[in-house]
Formats: sequence, C-alpha cells, structure tokens
Amino acid sequence: MATLAPTISYLTNIYFGSGMVSNVSEILKQLGCQRPLIVTDQVLMDVGLVSKLGLSHAPAFTNVFSNPSETSALAGLEPYLSNDCDSIIALGGGSPIDCAKGIAVMVNHPPPLDDYAFVNGGLTKITDNLPPLIAIPTTAGTGSEVGRAALLTMDSGNKIALVSPHLIPKAAICDPELTLGLPAWLTAATGMDAISHCVETYCSPKLNPVAESIALDGLGRACRNLSAAVLQGSDITIRSEMMMAALQGGLTFQKGLGLIHSLSHPLGAVEKSPHHGTLNSIFLPPVLRYNMSTCPEKMDRMAEVVGIGSGDELPDFFAALSAEIGLPSRLSELGLTADDLAPMPELAIADHCTLTNPASATAADCKKLYEESN
Repeated sequence: MATLAPTISYLTNIYFGSGMVSNVSEILKQLGCQRPLIVTDQVLMDVGLVSKLGLSHAPAFTNVFSNPSETSALAGLEPYLSNDCDSIIALGGGSPIDCAKGIAVMVNHPPPLDDYAFVNGGLTKITDNLPPLIAIPTTAGTGSEVGRAALLTMDSGNKIALVSPHLIPKAAICDPELTLGLPAWLTAATGMDAISHCVETYCSPKLNPVAESIALDGLGRACRNLSAAVLQGSDITIRSEMMMAALQGGLTFQKGLGLIHSLSHPLGAVEKSPHHGTLNSIFLPPVLRYNMSTCPEKMDRMAEVVGIGSGDELPDFFAALSAEIGLPSRLSELGLTADDLAPMPELAIADHCTLTNPASATAADCKKLYEESN
C-alpha cells in the first residue's frame, strides 16, 4: 500500500528579510543544536558569505559543485561524523542545499544512497532520523530551502531524486542581501527556475487550492521583477521580490512538477552539466504548448496574471522573456548534441515529475520535445 501523504502541508519555519542571516545562532539554539556542519561551496567561502553566519568555530564542507554528486555527499559525511556534528547548515543555491540533504540521509541511513531514490521506493525508506537542517539560499530560484526533494548524480552516472517530507529543512533563512552579488546570468537562470516551479505546480492536476494561489502570486511577482533584477542587481527591493517568488515556488512543490523538470533532470547528469534553470527556460515554451489543450482554463489564468491576452500566448511570452534576459533558446546553444539527447526520453518518462504533468506522455512524446528544443 502506498504511503498516505497529506493533501496540504507546510513544515518549515521561514525567517525572511534583509539581515536575517545574523540570527542563525539563535535559530540553532531554538532547534537545540550546538555543533553544525556548514555545507557550502568554495566561492561563497572566498567572497566572505560564510563569515556572515558568525560561526567561526563550525567546520565547513566546501567540496560542492553544480549538480551535486554522490561523491560530494559521501565526502561531506566524513567531517560531519568526525566533528561530532548535530545539525547541518546549507548555504548556497540548490546544489549545496541538495548536497546537504544527501549528507543528512547518510548520517543515520545505511548505504548505498541510491537505495533512497524515489524510483527505488525511497519515500518510505527515508525516516525522520535525520539531523536538523537549516537552509540559507544565496540565489532566488530553486526553492530547495522549503522543498522535500534533493537531486544528486550517482557515481553510476544516473541522476536520482531523494523525496521525503523528512528532507524539508527545519528552518529557512531567506535574506535577500545574500543575492546582491549574483551575476546577471545566474539571476536570469535561477529566476526562470522559480517561474517554471510556479507554472508547473499551478498546472499539476493534484488538489491544493492553497498552493495554486501561492503559485499564481509567485508567478506574477517573478515576471514583474526578473528583468529588473538582471539589470539592477543592487536593488534590494527587487532582490527581495525575487527571493519571495522563489520561496513561493518552493512552497508549492507538494503539488508536484511536470515535464519541464522531467526533461531537465536527466540532462543535469551529462558531462557538460547545463544549469538547471537555463534548461527549464528552454523547455518552458514547448511544454506549455504540449499541455495547452489539457488545462486551457489554467493557461488563461496564468496569462491574466502575467498581463497578456490569453493562454495560447504564454509560450511566446516566456520565450521573449528568456531572450530579454539573455538566456539561450536552444539546447544546441549549450553544446548539447543529438548523441547527448539520445538516451534522455526514457529517463525523462521515468522521472517522478512526469506523474504530475497535466497531460500524459510517452517516451516518444519526450523525444519530440527534446528535438523541438534543440
């Protein structure tokens, strides 16, 4: 019998606002924790963001790269255990946060990590015996700070999803000041990631009117502010709006995503490692066209929110937005070839996000979408 999941559930304490990161020590105390492991990347260490935590005594694991791997998660487990840590602080974009979730699973769950993949029944295998996790995003896009999933590339080359309500961070510190230094291209890519989350969760057929309202508000907020955030990266008001939109996209994950993410996820494991948000931006228009006839009322409602006439204009609207903020429109622009794409349709159709796409799909359908996007 499948595990019964609640229809609506919000589990993370969210601390939002400029300067909020200065409260991390107090939040640790509230969780009863004293010895955190900081999981971040070397760039954030070098630019001084880690020092803003005020935890100079805490060990830091920085061997995290874009599209986190099983190897990184295993390496991060060692300093957690050797320093007798009792909690984890993830500082960064989706990669450090996902890596931290992988480390958290391995603290008290026997290997191999692949056993806990969603496709291998991991939803019922991951227990609540995990160290408390505090997530501090430094980008505005992934929503991982309130999400129940983590994506990691296994040593076998497969990209897996760990999915469990126990992976939802106990606290999220969303401080828009941490995003002021983001380069324009990363602001653009992560912003389109947030938009894709709002679009796909809103269109998911699962019942959750609360999440749908949040998704629509987040969609409008992101579309009103993304271009300005790319052009005016030092404006804290605009950065705050984008961080809230990203948070809203993450809060709606419980409705499920769709084919945009099913198509993107396996490409994250290829050697060229395209940015996840950039991939989502490319797949957004063709997937909207694919789903158009299945949920036309929702398409029209999204069109109203972003300020255009009707739902059938959405694919062109998002293609134009992506071009305006400097993102590519084709996979080939990322260096991906037909050989890279050949195994992807079968992987995409097996992805957990395919289950909540509004229109059913086959591997042949996914193949056409990849071809249309290349």
